[in-house]
Amino acid sequence: MAAQDQRLIGITPAMREGSGLVEFSNRYPTRYFDVGIAEQHSVTFAAGLASEGLKPVVAIYSTFLQRAYDQLIHDVALQNLSVLFAIDRAGLVGPDGATHSGNFDLAYLRCIPHILIMVPADENECRQMLTTGFNYSGPSAVRYPRRSGVGIPVEPQLATLPIGKAQLRREGQQVAFFVFGTLLTATLAAAEQLDATVINMRFVKPLDVETILQMANQHELIVTVEENVVMGGAGSAINECLQAHARLNPVLNLGLPDQFIEQGDTSILLAQCGLDTEGIISAVRNYLDRLKPDHQNQ
Repeated sequence: MAAQDQRLIGITPAMREGSGLVEFSNRYPTRYFDVGIAEQHSVTFAAGLASEGLKPVVAIYSTFLQRAYDQLIHDVALQNLSVLFAIDRAGLVGPDGATHSGNFDLAYLRCIPHILIMVPADENECRQMLTTGFNYSGPSAVRYPRRSGVGIPVEPQLATLPIGKAQLRREGQQVAFFVFGTLLTATLAAAEQLDATVINMRFVKPLDVETILQMANQHELIVTVEENVVMGGAGSAINECLQAHARLNPVLNLGLPDQFIEQGDTSILLAQCGLDTEGIISAVRNYLDRLKPDHQNQ
């Protein structure tokens, strides 16, 4: 994107290596700015550049963007400036522990007006969403985890996605999964055993309301899956959508618990949170048992 558009500026708050900006800084030294451990300044600096017609990309960890929340709202979103936030370390971070886990960004971002929020399920979608956000008129965010991709080939072209459109990945019965981000692989495996429908939501804001309502009409149970805290997260957005349209489907929200999660192997931590394939299957089956008339009458 930088080769094609001279307006692209890369900004990082002292995370050049961690955010993968080494090559960019070497190739475009006059368009790269490391502002040091000054997250608030990185966002306001980006707002200033955007107000003058440049296209800043702020590469920042999810947990560190929290420090610049006021600037995100007042300096960027309020003025509807075109700043792309490449949010690294979203979700659990394994050995880095509780201080670096990006468990809250979907909850604290989606309440901000104007902002476009995208959650790639794989490395190719991440590239497409970064391209989509860069070309978007207004603030945008792409949040992705600290771990390897699932092995999807990355298409070389800089393709964009239709904004606010979800993707049907599997058709099933009774249960419809709405998946936000990289837990799609585990959810697809669970859906095979449950014969469930799987929707790769892609966008947290705006939501694909048409698809949500269609799935609500066709399925008994809605299940949301995200690597973000349940409270106020993407699943909450689904709940709000269903309520606003008078849909009474039972909804099971799966995500991170209301606690700080310590360091450890990411796969083990996800399993402990019930966000691996087995945990998802168990949670859905238990919830379906609770919906049975015999259980309700007890």
